[in-house]
Amino acid sequence: MGAKERTWTPATVGDRLPAGWEFQEDTIVRFYETDGWGTTLMAVNAIGFLCEAADHHPELTVSWNRLSVQLNTHTAGGVTDKDLELAAEIDRLVLWRPAEGAALRGVQHKFVQER
Repeated sequence: MGAKERTWTPATVGDRLPAGWEFQEDTIVRFYETDGWGTTLMAVNAIGFLCEAADHHPELTVSWNRLSVQLNTHTAGGVTDKDLELAAEIDRLVLWRPAEGAALRGVQHKFVQER
């Protein structure tokens, strides 16, 4: 069995924690608001696909227009580099919008917002 993975705390994580994520005990959490149930489900499915590909799975809390994502590495007993990397990828995916002036125009309604 290999060495236990390094865990991070609010005092040691520094700028590694992606913006918008916060520590809550031994997890990191992020909240998103959506324009409704359909968009919430699309975000959940996108996050699920990403996490399955990474083989690292969050706790999700889902309601009509809200979604929270909690990450920690159970085997390490806290937040590891796995959680920080996956948090950044979740943000990149869920909050992605076409660049200004791009061929894709993007949705013209609220969609998914940082909370």
